Amino acid sequence: MPQPIQLKIKQLPHAYGLPLPRYMTEGAAGMDIPAAVTETVTLEPGEYKAIPTGLQVAVPPGYELQIRPRSGLALHRGIGLLNSPGTVDADYRGEIKVILINLSREKFQVRRGERIAQMVICPAPRVETVLVEELESTAREEGGFGHTGL
Repeated sequence: MPQPIQLKIKQLPHAYGLPLPRYMTEGAAGMDIPAAVTETVTLEPGEYKAIPTGLQVAVPPGYELQIRPRSGLALHRGIGLLNSPGTVDADYRGEIKVILINLSREKFQVRRGERIAQMVICPAPRVETVLVEELESTAREEGGFGHTGL
């Protein structure tokens, strides 16, 4: 098993008493993140709000932290993330907030400690852009949306 990457986390006062993000199973790629709301937040159908996590992180250089939806909330409650995946850059030190959107037809209540999203740390190599006159040819060429059929 590869060595874990260290992710330094600072817990803000409004998150005290909540668990830190954690893997819920041995094979999980993402760590679940709890909501650090001080009182229940209601999302009406079609509404979106930034939900605090009470967490600040120091992502190692060369990586990004992706904030992704939880599949159970999406399937069973119609709750997603408006900017999915969200990226936390290595040089960001502010509080991580999750922009939840209610895509269902019913009100959804976000309660303190509820697992609202997951985070995955991913390599983010630096690239150099190079302007060229032509690109190398491929078998696909310009085939886009649905080019291989439905």
